[in-house]
Amino acid sequence: MFSHIMIGTNDLDRAKAFYDKLLGTLGVAPAVVDRHRIFYRTKTGTFSVSKPIDGKPATAANGGTIGFVAASPEQAEAWHAVGVANGATTCEDPPGIRTMGDNKLYLAYLRDPDGNKLCALYRLPKEA
Repeated sequence: MFSHIMIGTNDLDRAKAFYDKLLGTLGVAPAVVDRHRIFYRTKTGTFSVSKPIDGKPATAANGGTIGFVAASPEQAEAWHAVGVANGATTCEDPPGIRTMGDNKLYLAYLRDPDGNKLCALYRLPKEA
């Protein structure tokens, strides 16, 4: 459904350092820099961070969350730990399993240094 997601930053160098480390835990290569933007390209889509082109300050979406797929609960934990170690803050509940109907999800939430809400998600296999 989506080709890309782009969020804003007020400090592109800080954002690149943060996201290179954070997304590296998910096996994503470091960003490609294009003037006032950085791009993380994968087979499943592109995540980008940009300084606002209108010259106004970047702000975080109130009520918005960007979710990244984790391959395991351990990978989501590593993602969370690297995020906190590099300037993110924990938000919502601590990383762990949440039940949504018949689905069990392992979720880890962060706010990046610009205040954007992020989530690493692993869907636990359904029990037989």
